[in-house]
Amino acid sequence: MTGGGVPPEPGAASLARPVPPFDPELGVALAALGDAAREPFTPDNLAARQERDAAARPRPPVRELRADGLFEVDELRVPGASGDPDVTLVSARPAGLAGPLPLLYYMHGGGMIMGNAWSVLPQVLREWALPLGLAVVSVEYRLAPHTRYPGPVEDCYAGLVWVAEHAAELGIDADRILIGGQSAGGGLAAALALLARDRGGPTPTGQLLLCPMLDDRNTTFSSHQMTGVGTWDRTSNATAWQALLGDRYGAADLPPYAAPARATDLSGLPPAYIEVGSAETFRDEDVAYANAIWRAGGQAELHVWPGAFHGFDTFAPAAALSQDARNARSRWLRRILGPSDTSDGPAR
Repeated sequence: MTGGGVPPEPGAASLARPVPPFDPELGVALAALGDAAREPFTPDNLAARQERDAAARPRPPVRELRADGLFEVDELRVPGASGDPDVTLVSARPAGLAGPLPLLYYMHGGGMIMGNAWSVLPQVLREWALPLGLAVVSVEYRLAPHTRYPGPVEDCYAGLVWVAEHAAELGIDADRILIGGQSAGGGLAAALALLARDRGGPTPTGQLLLCPMLDDRNTTFSSHQMTGVGTWDRTSNATAWQALLGDRYGAADLPPYAAPARATDLSGLPPAYIEVGSAETFRDEDVAYANAIWRAGGQAELHVWPGAFHGFDTFAPAAALSQDARNARSRWLRRILGPSDTSDGPAR
């Protein structure tokens, strides 16, 4: 294999493909990241990159997440799948809101190899929990390559089942549990929807899939088109999938709970919100996933943000396109959640 273990594309000519132009504001932000931030992940540099990320993205303590009493935040340890360790969940909600509240059950991003349940919460709480009156549970799933599939998705499923079973004591509306995540977290949310359907588990109200990581095969046009471009390219993607799947990477019989793009039956799933940038590796697999949901008779709202790269709103939060994306997500969440009884809660 070449390119950090990237499988060759069958029958494809090795010609450079023109890349969609970046949105002007986003292009400036991408250039400002510098070469080091855009360096691809490879098997050789993975351990060092994981150490660098852990140092750059520390876990904020619970007292900091509480934001001087604005939020109620607790860490929970719940049983994992049979034979697996307990799972840590970080539970948060706007202070002073009477329950039961709808819940966003959230999986962080990081390519299955980075990130943590704590560092994503400040943004999630600010953008969704406060304005929408949501409770949030963020999942500390185990990371690859230390833990390979099915460990991470089983962590997420075990936590979801526990939360649904303990909804009353958590002050959560068990009939309004949304699952969601970004990048790897979006892929886990999609896998969780499939797993819950097939196991007869908790039925989510919706699935919020933000630039989800869905396809281990890495053979779409956009995965080749964006090679060496942006914040997460084909080499990084292959490295992450190999870390997660080990010897099962690229296997013909890989289950859809490992890579949701492998699913052949997308019927009976909760409504999905799927977004992706036009200038990122995951574009074609995410568009295909939305189309497969429609073909199965399901509901999906798809946004392809023009000129956006992977993680654009994190790196350029003030850009007009980032603001449009955040507004679109919030509008979908409001529609899916329906009328709320928390409008008379504390002033924000």
